[in-house]
Amino acid sequence: MSEFETELGRKIAEAGEMLKQAREAGHDHEVHLHSARIRDLLDVAAQHGIDTTHWISPALLENSGPGR
Repeated sequence: MSEFETELGRKIAEAGEMLKQAREAGHDHEVHLHSARIRDLLDVAAQHGIDTTHWISPALLENSGPGR
């Protein structure tokens, strides 16, 4: 695993933890922000051909878009 891939995985994990905390606290706006950050990072990984299948649970991102 490259340093880039390691750092990307770390950032996704951090954002995932922040998303969980925001959801538990009922902070809808923060849920949206952290979800968007995770999706952006996953897009970067995909652009570089990095398999992120096991990096974050898809269930964590469910119901985290705007208006949800």
